[in-house]
Amino acid sequence: MCPRNCGVDRSVSEGVCSVGEKYRIARAAPHFWEEPPLSGTKGSGAVFFSGCNLKCVYCQNTRISHGAFGKEVTETELMKIFDRLIDKGVHNLNLVTPSHYAPMIKRTLEKYHSPVPVVYNTSSYEKADVIRSLEGLVDIYLPDIKYFDEAPALKYSGAPDYFEVASAAVREMYRQTGDLVTDENGIAKKGIIVRHMVLPGNISQAEKVFSWVAENLSAETYISVMRQYTPYGRAKEMKPIDRRLSSREYSIVRKYISGLGFENCFFQEKSSGDEIFIPDFNLEGVDF
Repeated sequence: MCPRNCGVDRSVSEGVCSVGEKYRIARAAPHFWEEPPLSGTKGSGAVFFSGCNLKCVYCQNTRISHGAFGKEVTETELMKIFDRLIDKGVHNLNLVTPSHYAPMIKRTLEKYHSPVPVVYNTSSYEKADVIRSLEGLVDIYLPDIKYFDEAPALKYSGAPDYFEVASAAVREMYRQTGDLVTDENGIAKKGIIVRHMVLPGNISQAEKVFSWVAENLSAETYISVMRQYTPYGRAKEMKPIDRRLSSREYSIVRKYISGLGFENCFFQEKSSGDEIFIPDFNLEGVDF
């Protein structure tokens, strides 16, 4: 199912992702802090899946990614959750950290024909053939390419093969959907937005990631240069990521990106690192 290849029978025990064979959801609610074409005025219908196959040391959602906090729901209940979000007027269904549920999500989306775009919001640590299996079921891909080099990928996520895996997956996402297409109100209908969260002391990763995007996708590709890093968990004791990103570091990255020819860029204010932007994982929208 995922690049970890843990080989666990999840009907018997939990995989590296910390979940079994059933859906587990931590929150399902309109989310207003995604990129503007996704959040719009009515919010993105964010469904936060519990567990994670990457488990970065600095994860801001550590309660659900590392701890797998959440409530198990059936496929029928998940479709009801989708219905509730759509009834609230959200612009899309945003599946957050879905990688370790991908085959299940495929089966669900084959039955559930969403009237709004489906967003696949991922760390990009995905097998390309799994992404290929979702063709026609996902409208918008929202991959976060976290690293280019093996050393930081190993140090912060225990995945030295990260970029080799992620780059193949993102190529497949782009093949399926192409560049972002929006409606007359600027709301995303189909396509890809490539994210990268700039880590303190690691600005070379941002430069290398976006150089790769420019060379392998297109100058029209929408990119999101995230400044929201705040040290969490073990990261508080790991230099240089034990601090917030400096304005100078972010400025260097912005200047570098401006020379790559991208036409569609999203940048964040310094305040994006405030904890108020982290969702409260209290099972909102998961009650039955």
